[in-house]
This record gives sequence, C-alpha cells and structure tokens, in this order.
Amino acid sequence: MKNFKFKINGTEYSVDINEVEGQEISLDVNGTPYKVTVDKEMKKTQVVMQTRKAPQVAAAPSGDVQKSSPASAGSKVTTPLPGTILDVFVNVGDKVKAGQTVVLLEAMKMENNIEADVEGTVTEVKVRKGDSVLEGDVMVVIG
Repeated sequence: MKNFKFKINGTEYSVDINEVEGQEISLDVNGTPYKVTVDKEMKKTQVVMQTRKAPQVAAAPSGDVQKSSPASAGSKVTTPLPGTILDVFVNVGDKVKAGQTVVLLEAMKMENNIEADVEGTVTEVKVRKGDSVLEGDVMVVIG
C-alpha cells in the first residue's frame, strides 16, 4: 500500500492506494474507501501523480461504507469542489425547496452555501460537520 498526502485548494487529504488492476484503483481518501477508474491502464509501480491539477475522477464508495437503496435514485446534491463541511442544515425526512441551502462548505478559504437543485424530501444525508469531501462527492439525496 502506498500513501500520498495531497493538498488541494488548501485542504489536506491522506490517500492510501490499496490495489491497482488495469484501470481500476482501490484507495482510501481520509479513511473512506473508493474504487476509481482512470483513463489509462496503470502498472502498480506507476502510481505517481505527474500533474499539480486535482484529478477529475468519478468516485463511488466501496465496501460497507454505502449500502444501495431505492433512495439512491433521487436527486443528488454533490460538492462542486474539494473542501470541508462546516454545517449540515437538513436531516432525513426534511422537506426542502429548490434553492434552499442544505450544506455549508468551506473551500479555498471561503464559505459556500450548497443548495438543493429540486424540491422534495431528504432521503439520505451522507456527510457530517467536519468531513473532508472531494469534488463530486454526494452530500445529500433528495427524493
């Protein structure tokens, strides 16, 4: 297992690369497991970042971290950029309106109100105050 320390827009991430098989990489970001797919096949010895830009990958938690449920089909409120959760304003079962702030995210030393895209009922809250998140992580699901 290889460990890397990333600092993206001022937020530090600890990334443990667990397994590399072709284009599939199993890794942990700040203790949360992910399976990511890269655009080129990688060799186990090739796990070195060659760019300063944050990688743009679609990551989905693996293992027992996220259990599949019908609620996962709802509208997903995702992070627009990496940061830290400062506050979560909704709970499962809350009714929200489009444009309502659901999460407060600190990114690039600025506070960002993350708003619901649709009106509906909160079916899942996937983050807590203090969590570090990557771009594209699902924070809230609205059914």
